[in-house]
Amino acid sequence: MTPPGMGGASDMPERSETSPAVSSCLTVLSKRADFLLAARARRQSAPAFTLQARRRDEAPGGGIRVGFTCSKKVGNAVARNRAKRRLREIARAELPRHGRPGWDYVLIGRPDVTATREFEALRADLRRALDRLHADAP
Repeated sequence: MTPPGMGGASDMPERSETSPAVSSCLTVLSKRADFLLAARARRQSAPAFTLQARRRDEAPGGGIRVGFTCSKKVGNAVARNRAKRRLREIARAELPRHGRPGWDYVLIGRPDVTATREFEALRADLRRALDRLHADAP
């Protein structure tokens, strides 16, 4: 029951459409086995993170999957979450254009640098790392 003077659900303002934390064409890795498989595949270092990438054996139309991790060396929970938020945002912005469908990517944060590096420099680092990874991939 709605109290008098309080509108029902029809009086609620419409929710604005904002971009999701990770793009809709990206799927987030959550299983440990996927992270372990990526750890045994290609890797490319960047100043603020390490990028691991592997081609999946399943159908190529599987889309892009991405995972994020930061060890305790990055800092306390607040610092690790801040670093992962920045990694999520650069992945959302760059992987749909520069990543390849059928590939898994894992972004690993680095102490101090991931949370403090300029955002445009982070984006450029990811583009450069993806170009290097895929330069020799068939």
